[in-house]
Amino acid sequence: MGSMNKIFISFALRDKNLRDTLVEQVNETNTPYTFIEMSLKQSWEPAWKEDCRSKVKECDGTIALITNNFIRADGQQWELSCAYENRVPVLLLYGNSEKLPKKLPAIPDDEEILDWTLPNIETFLNRL
Repeated sequence: MGSMNKIFISFALRDKNLRDTLVEQVNETNTPYTFIEMSLKQSWEPAWKEDCRSKVKECDGTIALITNNFIRADGQQWELSCAYENRVPVLLLYGNSEKLPKKLPAIPDDEEILDWTLPNIETFLNRL
């Protein structure tokens, strides 16, 4: 892999600690990735939505941390919808061991949420 891939990290604000853990974990593998995110989530603002759409579109892939907080995370749901609309590859990871509701908003029914393991993350990143 010759150039630096941009990876968008989608997470609920309440899951910032999980985002930090993910970044640390991937950085330990010494792989060339730049992480992009929208820590300030103002999903009610049209300007925020446009900024988010353009940032996601510029990325080579999106990693989404899915927890019970996702249900109320309008900003994270918008981020994922931008990724799917722009055909940006998406990796959905269980953010923790909580049991999730059967139906989650903004995730296509055929998308699988994978366990948060380094092999799952590396497989995704190596395909980009």
